[in-house]
Amino acid sequence: MRYALIGCGRISPNHIAAAKANNLEMIAICDIVPENMIDKKVKFDLPNTVKLYTDYKKMLAEEVIDLVAIATESGKHAQIALDCIEAGCNLIIEKPIALSLEDADKIIKKADEKGVKVCACHQNRFNKSIQKIRDAVEKKRFGKMFYGTAHIRWCRDHEYYDRASWRGTWEQDGGALMNQCIHNIDLLRWMLGDDIDEVVGMTDRLHHDYIEAEDLGIALVKFKSGAYGIIEGTTDIYPKNLEETLYLFGEKGTVKAGGQSVNVIEEWRFSDMLDDPEEVKRQFHENPPNVYGYGHTPLYADVIESIEKNRQPYVDARAGRRALELVLAIYESAFKGSFVKLPMKECSTIQFKGRFDK
Repeated sequence: MRYALIGCGRISPNHIAAAKANNLEMIAICDIVPENMIDKKVKFDLPNTVKLYTDYKKMLAEEVIDLVAIATESGKHAQIALDCIEAGCNLIIEKPIALSLEDADKIIKKADEKGVKVCACHQNRFNKSIQKIRDAVEKKRFGKMFYGTAHIRWCRDHEYYDRASWRGTWEQDGGALMNQCIHNIDLLRWMLGDDIDEVVGMTDRLHHDYIEAEDLGIALVKFKSGAYGIIEGTTDIYPKNLEETLYLFGEKGTVKAGGQSVNVIEEWRFSDMLDDPEEVKRQFHENPPNVYGYGHTPLYADVIESIEKNRQPYVDARAGRRALELVLAIYESAFKGSFVKLPMKECSTIQFKGRFDK
């Protein structure tokens, strides 16, 4: 399967490693900064046959590509995705799938029309811990679900934002909730049933006065099932990342996932006693080198299989839209100072530009 990568920044090594692990034929890589491509080509010992492009449209015009991964700044995801779909390419789009619901809907509609597969890169769904928890949800081991919480307590310093001018801007990124916290927000929504009634949230910029968007977000989510979700996300933790945790509390079960990227089961209690909690903790424990975890490789394997078997990817474009919608609903609620009802048809990060201006 012929593969190309657009965007050779911070997350690109995970994509290249996943492509190699899945034996994809790398045709080309693309970045507007040539040095980024050269760096990745050397580090990963990519063959000389891999072409380097600074213009993705030129790459699409000249190459026959089956699968493209988009790992650029978030604000460029949508247009690049639409151009790739028009060229007949299947896609893996780094989170978030877009920065507006309108663009997410365009991607979904165009992919359906063209018959191509689009995966939203929420790789933590493939964590061993998360797969085990999801199995318990699907088997209804929790009984009635009461509530769940997602905590993302991370640190991002001035140097992090200085390395890429688009970070923290409303036009190209959003704040902590959209960039750092959306993976765990996606998991919380997925585990508690997807369908949401209403959201109320508060956001603020407490520490990073050199960015446009929030560095703290707190929200309460009411699901149509009657369950509640609590979200706390920040990049203000001193002096380094503290934790990313997901709790689920039900009538007959309690679970806590923690670690760098929710890849460790720390609590496992079920009334049915179908498995030994200590054995579950031992068996479903991963220790990745960074917060990106190990999920890209199985995500790639799933997308490849979805193309070969003509089915939807495990994390499809609609899943990506749902994660985006929840973040935007929190932004909208915080901006208006009121509850926001779901589903939402229109909303974009750009409409919050100037939100924290003095």
